[in-house]
Amino acid sequence: MRVMGAETEYGIHAPTAPSANATMMSARVVQAYAQVTRQRAAGGAETRWDYTDEEPLHDARGWTVDRETAHPSQLTDQPPVLDAEAVALAYGREDLELDGQDESGSLLMNMVLGNGARLYVDHAHPEYSSPEVTNPRDAVAWDAAGDLVALAAVRRLAADPDLPPVNLYKNNTDNKSVSYGSHENYLMPRSVPFADIVRGLTPFFVSRQAVCGAGRLGIGQDSSAAGYQISQRADFFEAEVGLETTIRRPIINTRDEPHATADKYRRLHVIIGDANLSQVSNYLKFGTTAMVLSLIEAGLAPKVEVHEPVRALQAISHDTSLTATVRLVDGRRVTALDLQWMYHEAAAKLAQDTGVGDAVDGDGHTHEVLERWAEVLTQLDSNRAAAATSVEWLAKLSLLDGYRQRDGLEWDDARLGLVDLQWADIRPEKGLYYRLLARNRMQRVVEDAAISAAVGQPPADTRAFFRGKCISSFGKDVVGASWDSVIFDVPGYGRLQRVPTREPLRGTKALTGALFERFREAGPFLGELLGHNTAPPAA
Repeated sequence: MRVMGAETEYGIHAPTAPSANATMMSARVVQAYAQVTRQRAAGGAETRWDYTDEEPLHDARGWTVDRETAHPSQLTDQPPVLDAEAVALAYGREDLELDGQDESGSLLMNMVLGNGARLYVDHAHPEYSSPEVTNPRDAVAWDAAGDLVALAAVRRLAADPDLPPVNLYKNNTDNKSVSYGSHENYLMPRSVPFADIVRGLTPFFVSRQAVCGAGRLGIGQDSSAAGYQISQRADFFEAEVGLETTIRRPIINTRDEPHATADKYRRLHVIIGDANLSQVSNYLKFGTTAMVLSLIEAGLAPKVEVHEPVRALQAISHDTSLTATVRLVDGRRVTALDLQWMYHEAAAKLAQDTGVGDAVDGDGHTHEVLERWAEVLTQLDSNRAAAATSVEWLAKLSLLDGYRQRDGLEWDDARLGLVDLQWADIRPEKGLYYRLLARNRMQRVVEDAAISAAVGQPPADTRAFFRGKCISSFGKDVVGASWDSVIFDVPGYGRLQRVPTREPLRGTKALTGALFERFREAGPFLGELLGHNTAPPAA
């Protein structure tokens, strides 16, 4: 069983107001979804994010970066603020009032959702951070639920005649030198040496894009060279190992912020993945990475080292034929598919030796991941038409090639840029990915009903269940929440009550579901939870 989750920053654009402030637009997205859900907590405000335990400057290599020398983008333990004056300045209207401003006039920019997720403004983009799950299928479902959350906000904004509509895109670059993240998180034992993680993951991440790249028009950070490449993110990486996420981006990120019992767990923060709409690409992104982490923990990762990994990462991304070779430190030259097969064979052997299911979880996901992984690798080598129904970069490439052949377009034609952008539009009636999905030209891993359910319901088998149910059941009494705590303000207690949730596999439906069924009020619920019988203590 592997606890995992996703973070998606959406590309944002106001077509009728191209100079609109991106941070303001992103705040409007959060506001709009708050209006959709009508989640109301103490004082009439939505449940806010609790920054108490955020530690973004701790480095897994054994030190902490000084705040004075850290890049401002690294200070994610400080809540962003937009007040009424900023709103007026952004829109040029001093009389403008937006729903969701609190008593100080600040806009809501950070909220916890009833499905256990977080929706907030991050670096001038709306970001959805999915709740913790324990398998790759659930990772796909709750990540895709974020697309429905974003869509609901877009629909709500489109219905407001006083403000320009906002469009959101599940992609990673504006093709003008700006990239924004799609991150993954995996729970690991703290006892695994970080150097082993770096050695085991680097060749895998260099080549993983062949299976789960999202595809991108343009070569170079600013797309100055014409062409098409496998990964949206590859050209934006400049280092092998490092703490940064928005500058000098590293293949292996060293942020040591476990959001769990610190001496027991490590949260591996992965920043090198693309934002996937394809369910199969997303499934394999999570499933194969979970397997490789199991290999590393068992000391069985392939003994392979790539020479100049950053250059190799970009060389693979720039070659859609997948025939380009990269040099290993031992002198061999291999393709991305060669590297992926090395990891697949090692993972298959571990699964066989330990029993199918044990390398990722006990529910049979290992067997399915191994089968799909092998199928995709085989198709990429010998049947690309079949691979285009599951591998996102190849599906997009096939679509773009169709336009090029029909209209005689070169790779730098602006019309292809519009197609690339429209692929990522989260509106089903506009997004080209969704059109292919509706025509059964893209494979599914989870059904629409499961994704829709994940919008409102938390996963049952992690602490996200407790967090989400606290929000949906007792929202008016929850004044803050984070990955590892929920904070109540209940009359009669005299002070705020913080309920810690540092064990990711506790707070599950099996452990706490009966409590939510028994109590309809936060006071008795909290009293039972904290051992105060069913009544709060005397003030």
